[in-house]
Amino acid sequence: MSLPFRPRHGILAGAVALSVTGLLVSATSPTTAAVPGANTAELRALLRGAAQSPTTERFGTIGGGGGESAELKSQAEQYAQARTAPGQVAPGAYSAAYAQLAGLPASGSATEVTTKPYNSDDLRYRDPAASNSTGGSGLVTGRITGLAADPAHHVVYAGGADGGVFRGALSNTGDVTSWTAISDALPTLSTGDLEYDSATQTLWYATGEANTGATSYVGSGVYRLVTPWSSSFAPSSRVGGTELESTVINKVRFDGAGKVYAASSRGIWSHSATVGTGAWTFNYAPNPGYLPGGATATDPNAPYKNIVNDIAALPDGTGRHLVADIAWRGGDTYNGFYRSDDGGTTWTKVNPSGAINPKEIGNAEFAYSSDGSKLYTVLESTALYNKATGTVNSYLAGVYVSNSGSVAGPWSNIADSSKLANSGSALKQSVGGKGYGPGVQAWYNNFIQVDPANANHVWVGLEEVYETTNGGSSWTTPGPYWNFYFSCWSFDPAKNTCSKTTHSDQHAVAVGGGRVYVGNDGGVYSRPVNGALDAYGHAKDWKSLNAGLDTLQFYSVGVGTTADHGLAVSGGLQDNGQLLQLADDTNAGSPFGGDGGDTLVDPRPGKACNIVAEYVYLSMSVTNNCGRSDGTTSAIRNIDPGDPGARFIAPFTADSANPDSWLAGGEFVWTQSKGYNIQNGQDWTKQFDVGAGHSITATALQNGVGWVTWCGPCNNAGFTRGVATNVGGTWHQVSLPTNVPNRYLAGVTIDPADATGKTAYLVVNGFSRQFTEGPGTGFGHLWKTTDGGTTWSNASASVPDVPASSLVISGGTWYLGTDLGVITSSNAGASWKRVAGFPYVTVMQLKVAPGGTVYAATHGRGIWTVTP
Repeated sequence: MSLPFRPRHGILAGAVALSVTGLLVSATSPTTAAVPGANTAELRALLRGAAQSPTTERFGTIGGGGGESAELKSQAEQYAQARTAPGQVAPGAYSAAYAQLAGLPASGSATEVTTKPYNSDDLRYRDPAASNSTGGSGLVTGRITGLAADPAHHVVYAGGADGGVFRGALSNTGDVTSWTAISDALPTLSTGDLEYDSATQTLWYATGEANTGATSYVGSGVYRLVTPWSSSFAPSSRVGGTELESTVINKVRFDGAGKVYAASSRGIWSHSATVGTGAWTFNYAPNPGYLPGGATATDPNAPYKNIVNDIAALPDGTGRHLVADIAWRGGDTYNGFYRSDDGGTTWTKVNPSGAINPKEIGNAEFAYSSDGSKLYTVLESTALYNKATGTVNSYLAGVYVSNSGSVAGPWSNIADSSKLANSGSALKQSVGGKGYGPGVQAWYNNFIQVDPANANHVWVGLEEVYETTNGGSSWTTPGPYWNFYFSCWSFDPAKNTCSKTTHSDQHAVAVGGGRVYVGNDGGVYSRPVNGALDAYGHAKDWKSLNAGLDTLQFYSVGVGTTADHGLAVSGGLQDNGQLLQLADDTNAGSPFGGDGGDTLVDPRPGKACNIVAEYVYLSMSVTNNCGRSDGTTSAIRNIDPGDPGARFIAPFTADSANPDSWLAGGEFVWTQSKGYNIQNGQDWTKQFDVGAGHSITATALQNGVGWVTWCGPCNNAGFTRGVATNVGGTWHQVSLPTNVPNRYLAGVTIDPADATGKTAYLVVNGFSRQFTEGPGTGFGHLWKTTDGGTTWSNASASVPDVPASSLVISGGTWYLGTDLGVITSSNAGASWKRVAGFPYVTVMQLKVAPGGTVYAATHGRGIWTVTP
């Protein structure tokens, strides 16, 4: 039976390739190619259409020829813009912020709320227009970007993209009996890589997720943990000094001769693998003038000029022979494979022979066979990445092997997008331009791993998990994207005979104890190294290891009480839809698929099954029964106002005094007064235009008085920001004085004690002038007006210089959500305390629930309640 559905990750109907390059830092790529623009009306319309199209069907064409890839770039762009505009962040910003925040007195308490397993296949939520339930991913959590196995001590280690490191205790059957967070004392929980060195029995944690050079400020270096099966990381675990601070690190690799290498956004670095003391040694960068302190370090493209994606050592025990992929995903003159034959002292760019075109080398990862006889790589093509819109459905150059073990080749192509698509892939429908194919996110999703016991047994991770046991002559897809495309699938669970699969979008892999572990946007999955396959070539034996592993990446939170199920907690997630956890649940479920965005939950007693969720770009939907459906009747209505200028995660809110009065923001201010009885997008009224090219970043509404903040352009190429309000009765722009920082305005809050709505607070993201280079950067993170915006004063006082996103006031206490947790003030901002027990994690949104309890949505560690 063919049913319309809402794609999980913004997968679009039709064949539309979106090549979005050079994002995050400037309006041009490092090769000065024009940026199509992740915030263009075209892209918004395409992604929004995926959620609305009544013709998109489970067995129709998925994919938008790169729609998901463009969506990922948009998400990363918005997150980075908030923290970097109007310029670049200097090294040391996060360490300084951590020191300031850690220096605040601790008070109050924090309790994690989203502790129940999150079942993406919950049969209560099978809405035909909105859910991805029964797709086969089972229990899920947030993105995992690092994995390491230690079978000798019966543990596996997982690194959440923004959630830190967890230690999993393994049973004899391969299940994880418990997960323990072991890096919460560190100044960042952003994971670049995680590796276990069996020679020294140490765990190495590289910080700074390597999705782009522009977010390098989140990294604080590499940490080394002795006896990791029983201990935890501390700031003193850092290897070396500040050499790798404010970098992203994609890989740490051991050379087998007592040395470890870091592949970073600032080149190649090395250190002794036997100790943590002593400085890192700088080995190589192709463009050293762009490094901090260099002659061109302030160039907007500097973060892209020395990106090392991977480094690998020939496993001969000498440590002399090394290979590296040094490349920017959008292409640059330095892109290529490099080699060193003197232990990393000197490096030479290689002209590979055979099937690899050196002119299209982009992001790549390497894997040697254990005897060094074969070298494999999975390679992104910069040529495909930069193709015009609508012309490609994959950015994958291919999977290659050098049967000589030499990076110079000759290289043989053992798989391309078409071959993988025809190997049991759920993306087969996209072959021939009918959607998107394997490798559409090869710039971002990639791993490659050789079985230590078999040089011809290889796993490759892209959007799906692929496997060959004969050196690439043939492939299977043990971990398909989902099960909706196969004849084994049915919306009727009694007839759904498909094997369980992994979540999509692969990032990490580890092998140990006879099992292979994969990390992706839905968490950690494992199966036997030599596992069983079904008739489709899909694995029959995946285990989801995600119960108790809380790395969920929330954008928002909403709370209320239901008539029959007690407290309801809901929130939008990166790549994992809209979570709904009810008090009487044994597990949480997902009424809405896709990337979750902002959230509204009806605060009136017993009405919390009235929920509004956002897909992307203000594509809003509403349910009145918690989204429950058996798969035959839709319980969800599309209420998208159709704004052409909305942010990727666009804001909306309900009036704090009237839950049926709403305000939403894109380029326009939208209002509607039907509350949760709204039927469609036509029920919205356009109230005000904040300006062409401007996008609303935050909203507030109280007693009919509204405030919005906006940016446009939102990146550092001409960054501007502003405020609008209807204080006085009509909507108008507010003239901000020059002392208000020219940085991203992430939040706006109306003082609940002021019935007129004239007293409001701006929450300013990014870092102050000390660490951010750009015009008008200024100082402070909280600014206050008491006269409707005519005058403003700095209300930051002792607020640490850390990016801030959300302010709420409850019971006279101020709560401020930052990139390093929640701080509170009981004296109107004169002094601040950090909330005890809250992890050093990014807080995206705070909400005051009915009764006054404050909830915090974190981007990496779930939803928490906080008390002052």
